[in-house]
Amino acid sequence: MRRAAETIGIIQVVGHGVPPEVIAEFNDGFGRILDLPREQKEQLTSPTGHPFRGWRQWPDDFGRLELERFSIAQYDDTEAALAAGLSPEHATLYEHANVWPPQEPGVRAAARRYHDAFLDVARRVVGLYARVLDVPAQTVPLGDDAYTTLIVNNYPTWPHGADSADTSDEEKLLLLEHADSSVVTVLHQEGDYAGLQGQRPDGTWIPVPIRPGALQIFTGTLLANWTDGRLRPGRHRVVAGGAVTRRSSGLFAHPSLDTVVEPLAAFADPDGSDFEPVSVWESANGHVEEYLRVFGRPEQVAAWRENRPFVAEVTA
Repeated sequence: MRRAAETIGIIQVVGHGVPPEVIAEFNDGFGRILDLPREQKEQLTSPTGHPFRGWRQWPDDFGRLELERFSIAQYDDTEAALAAGLSPEHATLYEHANVWPPQEPGVRAAARRYHDAFLDVARRVVGLYARVLDVPAQTVPLGDDAYTTLIVNNYPTWPHGADSADTSDEEKLLLLEHADSSVVTVLHQEGDYAGLQGQRPDGTWIPVPIRPGALQIFTGTLLANWTDGRLRPGRHRVVAGGAVTRRSSGLFAHPSLDTVVEPLAAFADPDGSDFEPVSVWESANGHVEEYLRVFGRPEQVAAWRENRPFVAEVTA
């Protein structure tokens, strides 16, 4: 486990204790939502144009569907955040409310059970990482007041078959390579091909097999910071290739919003560090603007500025 964490930053976990019915209830409910006709899904976008609430789709440079995503915030709205004990400032993150599909009245409770179970896995894995680095399990402080987000991804089928010899993986990218800005991300994946890939230290890619019941844990950039680079952020990407829709769901676990992440004393180099302090609150508060600055298209940015829904146009 230590070798995997120090070289690739992705592990696959079985025997994690999450009841199969918790995963199935969540995935089946959102599977039915994402299988709805597009005109019904368009009604599940954020009414204020928030890119991380409800359903959205985005096309590639040719207008073809690249990915659908349903995003769920930790708290439904500002009132719920305040009731959970967040400060008035931090509760402003939830001014844009969650969107819950009326077609699936039970999915909200299913999402809460799924969230809580995956967050428990995140805490246990972080404690285990500390132990394999020869420090007490509680050294890495992913506490009871963790800040989280939850997403479901739907990737389209690849029309040319999974084994198209004339098309490279780079030409079939559905999700570009990146490392998550979390402490850890807990992912469940299902489909008929290993489209998720992790990057080796030499820059090459290795498929993450679809293993029934397994969860994938990605080391995020905050855990790399906390350990002063001892643990490598799990760089990953998704390529097309299946005959059926590929689906994944992930919980992104961060420390509390008032945390400033920097190398912990157990790992800090007395000669200094290459890692700068990271304010979880500043990162979360600026997430939408940073996303739109880097990836937003003019029509999406306009919808956000005008506080109205946005649905990207796709040709297929």
